[in-house]
Amino acid sequence: MNLPNPPVFSDVDQHRSHIKQRLAAAFRLFSKFGFDEGVAGHITARDPEFPNTFWMNPFGCHFSQVCVSNLIQVDETGSVINGNGQINLAGFSIHNAVHHARPDVMAAAHTHSIYGRAWSVFGRRLDIVTQDACAFFNDHSVYHDFGGVAVELEEGQRIAKALGNNKAAILQNHGLLTVGSTVDAAAWWFITMERSCQVQLMIESASHNRMKQRISSEVAEQSYSIMGSEWQGWFSFQPLYDRIIKEQPDCLT
Repeated sequence: MNLPNPPVFSDVDQHRSHIKQRLAAAFRLFSKFGFDEGVAGHITARDPEFPNTFWMNPFGCHFSQVCVSNLIQVDETGSVINGNGQINLAGFSIHNAVHHARPDVMAAAHTHSIYGRAWSVFGRRLDIVTQDACAFFNDHSVYHDFGGVAVELEEGQRIAKALGNNKAAILQNHGLLTVGSTVDAAAWWFITMERSCQVQLMIESASHNRMKQRISSEVAEQSYSIMGSEWQGWFSFQPLYDRIIKEQPDCLT
């Protein structure tokens, strides 16, 4: 099949514009899906020209109001070098540490979504009991050492260490964190992981200690090879991007 691939840019300004458009659209989708919780939550994207800096949402701006023009660029000291908004200190602490530890990561997403937050209390990885959960087979971790609101750099560093080389982490008593080589992939991993947490909670409440049919490692590995790739994460986001741009074109302004 002749399927599309992530675009490649020779012009850094065009690349930056593309990243910021994807980032703004991801926030609008997160709002639509109810992933917002007051001023908590953030998605970041590494700048293609200055990789020690990243773009993020301004503190106090609702996800539904984020657009290309009000994104802010933050350097590794926590200073806003482009844009007029303020930084979310917890967001900076987590994302700066992740971007520093993972040069392969272009984008990272963390919010206090309802089902991810609820599942995080158990301090367990997802059970591989559905096809969709196979995207995270041997590719997500749990951060057990919740240390309160992550305003200290050390907390962000501990989270980044717990994430390791995985695409996602469940932050106990806190929520979900996902990363990707594109904004599209990081956002999709968060969306589908949140849904997998919802399904997991439904299974837990309905099973009443009855045996749950787990997917075998062999089948999970085969499914992961198809569903868990960075390309699949990017591709799965494309229909959602088209949907939100049609519904809310002002996010590109």
